[in-house]
Amino acid sequence: MSERIHVGIAGQGRSGWGIHARLLEPLDELYQVVAVADRLPERQREAEARFGCRTYSSLDAMLQDDEVELVVNSLPSYLHPSGSIAALRAGKHVVCEKPMAVQVTDADAMIDAAQKADRVLAIFQNYRYDPDFRKLQEVISSGVLGRIVMIRIAWHGFGRRWDWQTLQKYDGGSLNNSGPHPLDWALQLFGSSKPEIFCHLQRTLTLGDAEDHAKLIFHGPNAPMIDLEITSACAYPQDRWLVMGTQGTLTGNRRELRWKYMDPAKLEPREVDERPTPDRSYNHEEIDWTEASWDLSEYTGPGRTGFYLDLYETIRHDKPLFITPESVRRQVEVLEECHRRCPQP
Repeated sequence: MSERIHVGIAGQGRSGWGIHARLLEPLDELYQVVAVADRLPERQREAEARFGCRTYSSLDAMLQDDEVELVVNSLPSYLHPSGSIAALRAGKHVVCEKPMAVQVTDADAMIDAAQKADRVLAIFQNYRYDPDFRKLQEVISSGVLGRIVMIRIAWHGFGRRWDWQTLQKYDGGSLNNSGPHPLDWALQLFGSSKPEIFCHLQRTLTLGDAEDHAKLIFHGPNAPMIDLEITSACAYPQDRWLVMGTQGTLTGNRRELRWKYMDPAKLEPREVDERPTPDRSYNHEEIDWTEASWDLSEYTGPGRTGFYLDLYETIRHDKPLFITPESVRRQVEVLEECHRRCPQP
């Protein structure tokens, strides 16, 4: 059996209980949940029954547990920086839920704490492992779509929310809560340069005081324009992806993608002609398209479980971290800038 990493999960809400525990359970040869921290006694009892682990009423108490090597910080968003820094200073590796932070100074403090402790800080941007995103990156990298002009990412839904994640005092709002997933995609696709940002935030259906509708546009030299829409006010959700290039276009969603492209070398040579067009018509030519598609059923990889598979290799075998905190820091810059430009009422 492999040398298992002993895990302590801080928080047994949606993320700690329903996401991290679910991903870790099938990896029982690599990970063992030995401790859980949650302030609610009933959730402690549920964790004891599920994992056969020790339970604590606070993160600070769990950090005294010497068997815990890796802390999964799935506490509420506003506790991500302080909880992660405390765990790093206690000598633990850390997986931090998104958002990493909403202020760059906090992100920098987390990175600094990891470096000083010589411990791994991994931010849970697990959607970077999504099969459709990876296939989209593959198609773009192949060059068949030509120079990428624009990428539209639609994160659409319709519905009200009234839980703690709708409140500003807890770093709530759609941009901070669900936004880090498509924001991470957007920054990966934009490239390494710093984008110029347009941002518009508003409240639509939420019962809280934080936004539930966000529109962001990234642009900059030698980079595609990124149009990102995150909303709870769309009853006709659009496809997740639209990629426009100078040789073709891709569209689709998490389950299927399709794209068509042409070979510019096969086009008839043309020059600008100022003479009146025949029959007063617009220019028109027949294009020899090549069409392709991808379906989720073709994918045989680990999906989002890949996050913990890669993390194991980093902690146990010094493999470079796939999702570095520095790469996620770019996202925090965007979050902070958007909230600065669009203060909530």
